[in-house]
Amino acid sequence: MATATIKPSVFTWEGKDRKGNKVKGESHSSNPSMVKAELRKQGINPIKVRKKSTLFSSAKSSKITPKDIAVFTRQLATMMSAGVPLVQSFEIIGRGHENPGMQELILAIKADVESGSTLADTLRKHPVHFDELVCNLVAAGEQAGILEGLLDKIATYKEKTEAIKAKIKKALTYPMAVIIVAFIVTAILLIFVVPQFQSLFEGFGAELPAFTQMVVHLSEWMQANWWVALLGIVGIGYGFKQAALRSPKFRHTLDRMVLKAPIFGGIVTKAIIARYARTLSTMFAAGVPLVEAMESVAGAAGNEIYKIAILQMRDNVATGQQLQLAMNQTGLFPNMVVQMVAIGEESGSLDAMLAKVADFFEEEVDDAVDNLSSLMEPIIMSVLGVLVGGLIVAMYLPIFKMGSAI
Repeated sequence: MATATIKPSVFTWEGKDRKGNKVKGESHSSNPSMVKAELRKQGINPIKVRKKSTLFSSAKSSKITPKDIAVFTRQLATMMSAGVPLVQSFEIIGRGHENPGMQELILAIKADVESGSTLADTLRKHPVHFDELVCNLVAAGEQAGILEGLLDKIATYKEKTEAIKAKIKKALTYPMAVIIVAFIVTAILLIFVVPQFQSLFEGFGAELPAFTQMVVHLSEWMQANWWVALLGIVGIGYGFKQAALRSPKFRHTLDRMVLKAPIFGGIVTKAIIARYARTLSTMFAAGVPLVEAMESVAGAAGNEIYKIAILQMRDNVATGQQLQLAMNQTGLFPNMVVQMVAIGEESGSLDAMLAKVADFFEEEVDDAVDNLSSLMEPIIMSVLGVLVGGLIVAMYLPIFKMGSAI
């Protein structure tokens, strides 16, 4: 039992094969002696066995993305459905992975499973990459002897949730990137271009228009205090992030504002409902009791407003209330979703109905994000016109006035 708790390490080794040729490679094991014993079984005479740098390993592991985990889950599900043993599946997937950090993670999981740990316990040792929901589903699959089927459900769940996240990022990244570039261009104009016009205006000897004077004063302030503006932006961003991490009240307020935001609020709401339905459908289909499943669903909601509501729904369901009534009382779910859940409860096919709800809202998010680009273009052009165009007009306004006076 003690060996199951030993965390495997990565060892580099050098040796000679049966023909006397020099060979080298890497192995995951608890100690050098086990590495040497394994090499001898393979007909290799070990010469050097050294533990690999943990600093280097950590740096590589940090490169693992949620998409890598989703792909790994699908590969594992495919391997098991093809009849490949679990340990051999880890070996095949790990050795063939392009991401060295992911390769190391998979082979470390393989070493743990080989040493006697269950897959669920092994995954719990890597909470950064495998959340509690996935670990609970794997544990349920191992206990019921249906790991292969549950891995397929987990793979589908991960793929769908990552696709939704990618859509939301796409919706937010484009306008934010354009606005940031616009402010950078504006700062460059104020610091480097406006002073050139300012020296020209000084030779006119005439009073400048109020709009031009305002831009000139802003340019002078930016030249002298640009570092204050930069530090202020960085400080506000850092303070905002820390407040979101440490203050539940701030997160609650922020999440409520996000849901009510024009354009983006509707997309975020649809994405949350899709994630709620997909998560609950996956867990319910895996045989997890509804009340227990709601705990994991709340954690996967990604929004404090919905998280609190789902936990309240869990308490109501635990007292015997139907899920559709608990959902309706929150006021956060569309009537269509409540009615679909009601039909699922009455027909005994709640997981199938929730899956249909998830499919519908995932398509809604796809359509909304696709339409967002055409909707945002005029807004972005307006922002660029106000910022950059306003500066250009301010600089040429005195020249236009002089031309009209002549």
